[in-house]
Amino acid sequence: MRDHRITGGGGLELHVTDQGAETAPAIVFIHGWAQSHICWHEQAALAENHRLIAPDLRGHGASDAPADIAAYTDTALWAADLNAIITDLKLDQPILVGWSYGSRVIASYLATYGDSEISGIVLAGAILAIGTAREDWMVGPGSPGLNRDLYTDDDAKRATATANFITNCTVEPLAADFTDALFDANMQVTPLVRRALFAADWDFRPVYANFNKPALVIHGVEDEVVAPATGIAAFELLPNAELELYEYAGHAPFLEQPARFNTDLTTFATTAFGAAA
Repeated sequence: MRDHRITGGGGLELHVTDQGAETAPAIVFIHGWAQSHICWHEQAALAENHRLIAPDLRGHGASDAPADIAAYTDTALWAADLNAIITDLKLDQPILVGWSYGSRVIASYLATYGDSEISGIVLAGAILAIGTAREDWMVGPGSPGLNRDLYTDDDAKRATATANFITNCTVEPLAADFTDALFDANMQVTPLVRRALFAADWDFRPVYANFNKPALVIHGVEDEVVAPATGIAAFELLPNAELELYEYAGHAPFLEQPARFNTDLTTFATTAFGAAA
């Protein structure tokens, strides 16, 4: 595992992990709301044939976390973060994989820089809008937007709400030690950052409707955080997309059914990288 410090939008320092041969086809894994790069633990096996890049988003993990809401509402800053990773690490036509809020980061990049420097995208349990642009049908009962205790400055209430949120992300509980690691990563994200991530109002469906490169949408049928209808809507928006619905999976299909997810991602990557060659 290689670790990098990369300067992103507005001079913010990002922590980025990097494994696999530097000459291998690259996949950039973008985690979701209040998480970190550790959520991609089950994808490490893909490093045998790919270069795996997993940043901590601004405000998360070991990346800088400015106490300024504007640092999280500006689409150009999110785009610049991802562009800096691609540019500084000299990634050649990578695939971008976004989980949940990671979809907002990918959309920010596409809206700002276009798609000429990437091979394709994978959306897993992905959102399609934030703030007032989000429609009720897009979310499930476990959506973080519906639980005020996730944003409170009361540490005890926030901890309880966070533990419940992690439980709501999967159909069956994950291993206890890994659940603890996910909880710790969540709790590192401050209430201000948590609130700021949803402070902007943006419907990024039009961005995806204009994306013509290969895309794969993966969504758990029992997702209680982002409604499965959102995954289906993403598939219908994207002009060149495939859809995989995982039965008996919730909001984290890459953790709940990692073997299937890794196989589906590998198959997609072979096609996408081939189309970009």
